[in-house]
Amino acid sequence: MPNNPMKPSFVRYQVVMFAIVLVVITYIDRVCISNFRPFIAKDLGLNNAEMGVVFSAFALSYALFEIPTGWLGDIYGTRTTITRIVVWWSLFTAATGFVFNRTSLIITRFLFGIGEAGAFPNITKIFTIWLPPNERVRAQGILWMAARWGGAFTGSIVVMVMWFLTWRQAFMLFGALGLAWSLFFYRWYRDQPKDHPSVNQAELAVIGDNSRMTGDHNVPWARFAGSGSVWLMWIAYFCVSYGWYFYITWLPTYLADVRGMSMQKSFIASGLPLFLGGWGCLLSGFITPWVSRRLGSERGGRRALAICGTLGASAMLIYSTKIADPNMALLAISMASFFNDLVMPPAWGAAMDVGGKFAGTLSGSMNMMGNLAGAVAPVFIGWLTNISGSNWDLTFYISAGIYVVAAICWMFLDSVTPLDSSPAETVGARQPQLGGAEA
Repeated sequence: MPNNPMKPSFVRYQVVMFAIVLVVITYIDRVCISNFRPFIAKDLGLNNAEMGVVFSAFALSYALFEIPTGWLGDIYGTRTTITRIVVWWSLFTAATGFVFNRTSLIITRFLFGIGEAGAFPNITKIFTIWLPPNERVRAQGILWMAARWGGAFTGSIVVMVMWFLTWRQAFMLFGALGLAWSLFFYRWYRDQPKDHPSVNQAELAVIGDNSRMTGDHNVPWARFAGSGSVWLMWIAYFCVSYGWYFYITWLPTYLADVRGMSMQKSFIASGLPLFLGGWGCLLSGFITPWVSRRLGSERGGRRALAICGTLGASAMLIYSTKIADPNMALLAISMASFFNDLVMPPAWGAAMDVGGKFAGTLSGSMNMMGNLAGAVAPVFIGWLTNISGSNWDLTFYISAGIYVVAAICWMFLDSVTPLDSSPAETVGARQPQLGGAEA
């Protein structure tokens, strides 16, 4: 135990740091394939439509296994669950370097997606257990900023790595990162703060008793399906994710083929939307409490940020189609990503609050809906550009319209009332926090 039991030990912040490192690895592993696309397509003889299927194979398995992996974390704890899934996806990241045709690539990316599916639901579960309510959404903002920045700098990392390694060897290197992380995490982390040797009583008092948040096998599927809030959360997240998947799949191709950027420049430039998206996540996580206090409720604060984000993203995508200069068009698309990611902390805060002890399962179901959009978008965009002669404007108009649907959902979404709450808890959950970040 720490020498000064009166001062909180702040081990929970180290837990957040472990999560941040993991999501950076997660995004490097998933985004690098869009940067390697020209080399993979050339070596394996794939066209845009076929690469769209490859992108969607990951998104489909990611979506299908969100709920099962979140459920496993709810029941068996996050230490074992996360370790297993990180080892799984790291092995299949490395295995991508051994593919030999279209079919083997699709299968490998599908299996890779099964592992990555468990990352964010189980991290959300960790935050629900290890953080007090007034720190959770701020942590989500920081987490998503790190995730976006991991993806933002992947293009630059790929350019550097390609000086020394082939794309096949690079996938093996990236797979090794996750294996190293899982070893350190399993040795250090504990499912409950009270079981960690470095946590003192002062920090336990700050965190509170979250032991009821684990070990319940009776997931209320019927209550999920019968909740209007859950359905609005699912639809809104589907819509936001549909637009966002363009940035991590087809954007480098768009910049090179339509905007005339060189291949290497398009790799680096395609990181700008994720970089600005990271700032959007961070800003949203920190200002939502202030907005909530101004509006008198956390629900109102989350709603304001989410509607501003979705409508802003819609407007910027449409505006980008009117700009001739490629750099200014990229900036407009990047601002769409910034507005998109204002939605992330409110959305994941809603999953934690509405889900309660089933936060892993509910956040998994929400992310499943987002990644179903991710399975649809790359294939649809690839098909659309093939039949339209690489006319990309319609792609942006469709995404802009879908963002508006998300804004409508947030107008009616109750993002704070837990499914398993008592009346007293429900009233309390609707009040804004007086300090720190929102619950």
